[in-house]
This record gives sequence, structure tokens and C-alpha cells, in this order.
Amino acid sequence: MENKDFQNPIDPDKVTETPHTLPYAHHAGSALIKPEDQGKIKGRALSAMEHQTDMQLHQIYEQMHLLAEQAKKLQDRKVISEIIYQAEIRFEPLINHTYHLYRKEDKSYFLSLIAPSQWGRTKFSYQFFATVKLLADHTWEILERSNECDF
Repeated sequence: MENKDFQNPIDPDKVTETPHTLPYAHHAGSALIKPEDQGKIKGRALSAMEHQTDMQLHQIYEQMHLLAEQAKKLQDRKVISEIIYQAEIRFEPLINHTYHLYRKEDKSYFLSLIAPSQWGRTKFSYQFFATVKLLADHTWEILERSNECDF
């Protein structure tokens, strides 16, 4: 009869059959459980993510810049090659040799073996345009260009 009169003072809503699933220690001998500061964790993760993506974007930007420079050099080689092949050439250019492109008074071009510094006194006034080298693919690499040489 004593068992029937017993009332448990603990609220049944505060008792669990599976204490290992609780997000807090359920008795004095339980392992210490500290709640994590979610804002700090998210802040660190966001900072690391921003650093990594900024670094990768910078690498891609450098690669794009390099490709743009290569494309510009290739375009310049194409343009100067077209000018040279339309110019007056009184000799056969050899691969890996250096030549000099000049513009005459009548705005036509000619290719010469003579560098701008090697001209003596002449009655002709030729305007130096570029120093070029013939490459194996028969395009011309620009070694030096004048200020007027702008494509």
C-alpha cells in the first residue's frame, strides 16, 4: 500500500529514457559539454573562405593577364608581318636574322639591313619604324619599335 501512495517529485517532462542524447550533462559524473559559439565558428569559416577564393581569383586574374599579353604580342606580330610582306624587300630575309623597317616619305615601307644608327649622310629622310627578327613560322618578332609604330 505504501507504493500506491508514492508520488515522484520529479516532473515526468524532465526525465528521459535515453540520457546519452541530451545536449547537456545529465549527472555530476558526465563529461563536460560546452556549447560552441556559432558566430565565432561561422566568422572563421567565412574568413578562410574569403581568403581562399580571393587567392584563387588573383591567380586566375594573373593567368588572364598573361594570356592577354601573349594575345597582344601575337596580334602585333601578325600586323607587322602583314606590313613587312607588303613592303619593299630587295633581298631574301633569313630566319633568325635582324632587319629594320623604315617608312619612306610617300608612306610606303621598306625593309633594310641597315640599322638607324648606321645611316650616313643621305639625301633621303627615312623614318625608322621597327627593328624586327624573322621567326621560323615566317612571322616577324618586334625587337624594338619607334613611337610612331602603334598598331
